[in-house]
Amino acid sequence: MIIIELNYKVPLEQIDAHLQAHTSFLEKYYTAGTFIASGRKVPRDGGIILATGIDKEKAAMLIKEDPFYQHGFADYKITEFAVTKKAAHIDSIFS
Repeated sequence: MIIIELNYKVPLEQIDAHLQAHTSFLEKYYTAGTFIASGRKVPRDGGIILATGIDKEKAAMLIKEDPFYQHGFADYKITEFAVTKKAAHIDSIFS
């Protein structure tokens, strides 16, 4: 499992201006089954993406496609962890 944490480096006006392109990037990897959850951090100073089926190196390659990365709008932290236990109701958490 991979956690990708984005920390914005620019004002939200710049983020919002490129949000549709960022959403298209996310959708590509949701469709592929790689991304399983994502969203804004609270407060809105970045975001989180949860990914599965890839390692840290592949995650680093994928984020290079993100418009926020390409424009230098965010710093990225990639954390890989081995899932050893999960809640029985995990599917209902994201609905």
